Amino acid sequence: MNRKSSMIFRAVRHLVLMSGALVMLMPFIWMLLTSFKAPDEIFSSELRFLPENWYILENYTEAVTRTPLLQFLLNGVIVTIAIFLCQIAVAVPAAYAMAKLRFRGRKLMFAAVLLCLLIPPHAVAIPWYLLMYQFGWLDTYMALVAPFSISVFGIFLMRQFFMTVPNDLIHAARMDGFSELAIVWRVMLPTAMPALISFGIFSIVAHWNDYFWPLIVLNSPDYYTPPLGLVSFRNDDTGNDYGPLMAAATIVITPLVVAFLLAQKRFIEGITLSGMK
Repeated sequence: MNRKSSMIFRAVRHLVLMSGALVMLMPFIWMLLTSFKAPDEIFSSELRFLPENWYILENYTEAVTRTPLLQFLLNGVIVTIAIFLCQIAVAVPAAYAMAKLRFRGRKLMFAAVLLCLLIPPHAVAIPWYLLMYQFGWLDTYMALVAPFSISVFGIFLMRQFFMTVPNDLIHAARMDGFSELAIVWRVMLPTAMPALISFGIFSIVAHWNDYFWPLIVLNSPDYYTPPLGLVSFRNDDTGNDYGPLMAAATIVITPLVVAFLLAQKRFIEGITLSGMK
């Protein structure tokens, strides 16, 4: 009876989890199927999941040719990678200092980091915009990268991971003549790869999908990021062209899905802060 009850419980649990996953994935499934449909099927009053006439080549060709979608994707890659590298350059040394060094004001500094986590980016959008204007960086890559070059979430996540690293490893590195910077980049950083990958997924997804800030600081389509580029498929006279729009949206999110699937194991390790083994 216990074995039978356990099997029933596992079956119900998997059924609930699969149902929840289906609900979460349904918008993406519908987006993908819509990108396969002809315009008359998209606006049909009859609900059909699979298209009768496959319109894949037409929709995806128009998605790439109507607007410089590849340029938008390249801009997204440049911006997200630049932001991530700047965040790591700041977060890793700051997290090491708060986790392993002893100095006056260390707890106060960590409290300030936690306080900054409570401030939404939209609350400081106007000061950021004025600062970008004063520097003459509006409508440039710098306007997209500079405000996000410091991530308090990255500092917090890396600090929590560094707390799990044994102090003996750091003492051994110091005995070998390593400087503090050498310890940060040659000892601590390799041990923190799970946390680094986890933070990278969060950072890249957040800034790849950012629509609010690029809309404010950009005027030239030459610097449009993917979400801002998708607005080009909106037509005030004829309405949205949903076939190419869904095709372009599918192209835009595909790199994120592939990157997450490749880094899934490390992502889970970093989130659970498993530390060294």
